[in-house]
Amino acid sequence: MPAPSAPTPIDWHARAAGLKPPTDALIDGRPVPAISGSTFDVVNPATEEVLVSVSACDAADVDAAVVAARRAFDDGRWSRLSAAERGAVLNRFADLLLDHSDELALLVTLEMGKAITDSLDVEIPGAAAVFRYYGEVIDKIPGELPPTADGSVAMVRRVPLGVIGAVVPWNFPLDIAAWKLAPALAAGNSVVLKPAEESPLSALRMAEIALDAGIPAGVFNVVPGLGATAGAALGRHPDVDCLTFTGSTEVGKKFLAYSAESNMKQVWLECGGKSPNIVFADCADLEQAAEMACFGIFGNQGEVCSANSRLLIQRDIVDEFAAALIDKAAAYLPGDPLDPASSAGAMVSRKQLDLVLRYIDRAHTDGRIILGGNRIGDTGFFLEPTVVTDLPVDSPVVTDEIFGPLLAMIPFDTEEEAVALANDTPYGLAASVWTASLDRALRVSEALHAGTVSINTVDALSPGTPFGGFKGSGFGADLSIHAIDKFTGLKTTWIARR
Repeated sequence: MPAPSAPTPIDWHARAAGLKPPTDALIDGRPVPAISGSTFDVVNPATEEVLVSVSACDAADVDAAVVAARRAFDDGRWSRLSAAERGAVLNRFADLLLDHSDELALLVTLEMGKAITDSLDVEIPGAAAVFRYYGEVIDKIPGELPPTADGSVAMVRRVPLGVIGAVVPWNFPLDIAAWKLAPALAAGNSVVLKPAEESPLSALRMAEIALDAGIPAGVFNVVPGLGATAGAALGRHPDVDCLTFTGSTEVGKKFLAYSAESNMKQVWLECGGKSPNIVFADCADLEQAAEMACFGIFGNQGEVCSANSRLLIQRDIVDEFAAALIDKAAAYLPGDPLDPASSAGAMVSRKQLDLVLRYIDRAHTDGRIILGGNRIGDTGFFLEPTVVTDLPVDSPVVTDEIFGPLLAMIPFDTEEEAVALANDTPYGLAASVWTASLDRALRVSEALHAGTVSINTVDALSPGTPFGGFKGSGFGADLSIHAIDKFTGLKTTWIARR
């Protein structure tokens, strides 16, 4: 038999030219414009051209979405299905996301600038895997029968809370949305999603696909809009039972205040990070460590909450490791996001590019830049991978979450010093450790104040492991079976002998 022919390469630019993304809110299963008629522009970060204008929802639209979500919850069209029935729909949804992966990946790349290969190979499969995980696990969570006095039985069940508000960022617009939506929907809740204003298009299309998968109208609603209007309205709404958020620590604090101002709704926050990557001199493979260090800060243009943005290197190997790091960083020089050969794309917006450039200016003052530091071209928000060293530990380049391809390289001498430097941060989201010693790996991971510690790799996660942090990084785990806890309440039914 003749060998199968290779698939024809996709002309992503041609596909982009013919794309017609959804632009209206999706409320109660229908696309609707904002009640006010207002819109906002979604800009292509690679070209600075306006892709489309999208409905700018405000408090009135959020209220309509919450009313639809409450009605859907109360009449039981979703909440009263069995866990197995809901799981089957979520599995079908995962299948459809993969069926539409080219379209969804294109939307993600156009709206937030990441490389099309990342959108295809990471974003869409990641989102589908999360929906599939919760579709499979939700009917396997048992209730409890606690010990009681003779003649009585107490049954403890997890029950859905009702209406969940979800506010998600632009850096992984579908993947992180899935982290919130999948456990909330699996548990039987209805959801109102507010995507970031930079990246609403993929979320709106995902919601249309959810209807095709069999998620009933009103159960999954999307209200695009600005954070100060739509986001705040969702946070303050008195009929939202729980609010889940991923974004900056500053905005996370606002949602806590919104809850206090309204109905004391539960608020679950996954916020900022300034993750350390610690490389000891006994690391077994410095080349691999350097390669993964680049991935940990330059992947996705550095726009990752758990990015390994502080590189702590034992002084004995600083020069050797820096040379390897600079060599490996060349793979992350950004290019046209729609070119499959590009491993990095554009920063999401001019605002984000300018923010990172201000930190680079500070790096020139506080330290020494040994790689990059420059914007690429005059059109599009492209930035070189940048490495800076010789920084004081209190420099904002070392202490602040920057959310860009800017790496602070810091030497240390002893294990105790490395741990102290790593923990000297207001955040506690993630950390990485490179060592050939199992004893050291366990000892250091125990000492690090971080939600996830990756040993001899960076930023490890899966749908089955919890992701969340401590301190200013927030509270409440995304992913894993533990995420179900955020969207359910414990309900005791006590039966006494008559």
